[in-house]
Amino acid sequence: MSSSIATVSYIGATILFILSLGGLSHPESSRRGNLYGILGMTIAVLATVFGPQVTTQGYAWIIGAMVVGGSIGLYAARTVKMTQMPELVALMHSLVGLAAALVGYANYIDPAASGHLQGVEKVIHEIEIYVGILIGAVTFSGSIIAFCKLSGRIGGKPLLLPGRHWLNLLGLLIILYFGREFVHAESIEAGMKPLIIMTVVSLLFGIHMVMAIGGADMPVVVSMLNSYSGWAAAATGFMLSNDLLIVTGALVGSSGAILSYIMCKAMNRNFISVIAGGFGTGGGAPAKAKGDAEPVGEVVSISAVETAELLRDAKNVIIVPGYGMAVAQAQHTVFEITKLLRGKGVNVRFGIHPVAGRMPGHMNVLLAEAKVPYDIVMEMDELNEDFPDTDVTMVIGANDIVNPAAQEDPTSPIAGMPVLEVWKAKTSIVMKRSMASGYAGVDNPLFYKENNRMLFGDAKKMLDEVLVALKS
Repeated sequence: MSSSIATVSYIGATILFILSLGGLSHPESSRRGNLYGILGMTIAVLATVFGPQVTTQGYAWIIGAMVVGGSIGLYAARTVKMTQMPELVALMHSLVGLAAALVGYANYIDPAASGHLQGVEKVIHEIEIYVGILIGAVTFSGSIIAFCKLSGRIGGKPLLLPGRHWLNLLGLLIILYFGREFVHAESIEAGMKPLIIMTVVSLLFGIHMVMAIGGADMPVVVSMLNSYSGWAAAATGFMLSNDLLIVTGALVGSSGAILSYIMCKAMNRNFISVIAGGFGTGGGAPAKAKGDAEPVGEVVSISAVETAELLRDAKNVIIVPGYGMAVAQAQHTVFEITKLLRGKGVNVRFGIHPVAGRMPGHMNVLLAEAKVPYDIVMEMDELNEDFPDTDVTMVIGANDIVNPAAQEDPTSPIAGMPVLEVWKAKTSIVMKRSMASGYAGVDNPLFYKENNRMLFGDAKKMLDEVLVALKS
């Protein structure tokens, strides 16, 4: 394949990637967006493999790598549950970072890649390598920690070391110093020492950064690492003089940065405060409120049969799904209940908070998998004004996103965070296993309100009982 045909293929792939991002912005067009992305990546891979930069001797290695990688990807697609998508996404981000770092080392060691460069061009190329490895290493180690937190291998409580900001500053100064040493190195052997030291510091920085971020901020972490992986890909593109990698990496990096901003806005937090150390616990025990924020009243429990009676008599129902629904894999039962109620003329809608679950769009993906109609799945801003006219609100495994303390307690860690105002419905039903606090570790006064009922137990089991009661 000639270089001109490869360039045209790259332009076509870029257009398809842009169409893919546009399609993924809405559930109804997400399948089409995925197809655009698959087609664009197929064109990009073929144009690269058969392009002028790859020799026939390299085909065996490329085919072998694609078989191994494709097999792992196919296995993951068939075995990973939808509830495990957040940690899978974090793991994929780590692979992008690792690839960027390894490509950087290979590009630096290979004399054919930069041996002909002199003067300013050589300095620019070495800076590209240094920055690419830096971003890749931070993305790799940070994503691994995010994977461990999301999968429960590490608790959600932030690890806040004494003088952590000074440690970060020290790490930055070390990276800048050895960056100067790397650029002024007279040989590849001399440049390897500062490059390796920078890589180690970058790996430690990525670990320290994500360890300091609380569990409640994990949706922001996922979108942030998505952005980092994009910039890592772009840096790889600069190293390899590959226009497609540069453009694609910039698309992913910028879209991830915008998504991080949206997530922060939805939590009433700024990006710097998240990076500096977020709030959050593992959610293992009830959190104790302080002072005026301490909940008053009694918790009133309800049975599955009583829940079914309330739903049967209702005209307007809003269902708010959370991570508890994902863990219990109750989305299919929720759809069956929704279909039954709609068949009886009940107006059923779903309220989705931007940070519900463990990654952006987590609940939308689960509901789409269960075939819940897109037109009844609403964003928080579309539904909040309708809660006073709602007969029953069902909260399935959500906590922080329906916490009235965000509006009523200025001293709360989540004060000012936009939440779904479920307590304004005539009756709210919260489904939980226990009275444990949510991922932010903040107690929820909703549980003690007069119009609230608690349906305790596994979400899947209790919803199955509600479904049976509705059918009888």
